[in-house]
Amino acid sequence: MTEHKLICTENGIRVDKFVAESGIGLSRSASVSLIEKELVKVNGKVVGKNFKLSSGDCVEVGVPDPVAYEAKAENIPLDIVYEDGDLLVVNKPKGMVVHPAAGNYDGTLVNALLYHCGGSLSGINGVMRPGIVHRIDKDTSGLLIVAKNDFAHASLAEQIKEHSFTREYEAVVFGNLKDDSGTVDAPIGRNPNDRKKMCVTQKNSKNAVTHYTVLRRYRGYTHIKCRLETGRTHQIRVHMAYLGHPVAGDKVYGVKNEKLSFEGQCLHAKKIGFIHPRSGEYIEFDSSLPEYFSGFLNKLEKISG
Repeated sequence: MTEHKLICTENGIRVDKFVAESGIGLSRSASVSLIEKELVKVNGKVVGKNFKLSSGDCVEVGVPDPVAYEAKAENIPLDIVYEDGDLLVVNKPKGMVVHPAAGNYDGTLVNALLYHCGGSLSGINGVMRPGIVHRIDKDTSGLLIVAKNDFAHASLAEQIKEHSFTREYEAVVFGNLKDDSGTVDAPIGRNPNDRKKMCVTQKNSKNAVTHYTVLRRYRGYTHIKCRLETGRTHQIRVHMAYLGHPVAGDKVYGVKNEKLSFEGQCLHAKKIGFIHPRSGEYIEFDSSLPEYFSGFLNKLEKISG
């Protein structure tokens, strides 16, 4: 158990909000959970999540130590586009989490890979992320490369670092983009007001570059292709929102009360290309747009006349 002692400096703030914004790395829901477990005390007394603090109050927060966990194999079908002794390319469906983490310990891509590959996955990223060289979001579909050994993993990771790794996405974004093509060169870091979100910022950020091309314009939406030069968390989603054209259906960075929205963002990792670690040859794979994506385009076609 890790103990934190925090001093409140304002009046009237709810204790759950105060703990979540204190900088000790807890989300609002995690803070509420600790309060409900009576692991949060104010001036030595257990309080409810609605308790309002006063300036000078001492808030004690007990955070349980993380429980060791090792991902387990699960017989989950995989859409394997390519496989050899060093790697495989998987077409991940929308809604599948890539690797186990808090709240998602089962049903992930890693659980499926462990069943399919057995012990033949690279160990560079540890027991929770075996074989995972790069990730895509839960509600983003598309191609993902997986390393079967450390030799392949190191080679692929270096290609990503050197920006020689081809990654092309297609997306539908809200509104009508002004230019037919362009580049967003804007650094991305954690949103200081919400640690679960990313944002364009100069503080504690990394450079991020996204190239986009308009494929087709519809009434109120634009179908685009994006090529990643870098691979930051939520990069396309953050960059398009930064331009004022968030990805359609994006619940985090998107338009509230979007009329044609659906569950999860309309974003697909369509193409991936890299130099094979063993042969030294460049290989590339392309995937068809999934049904949810093509169905949305059909809907836009109808309303656009």
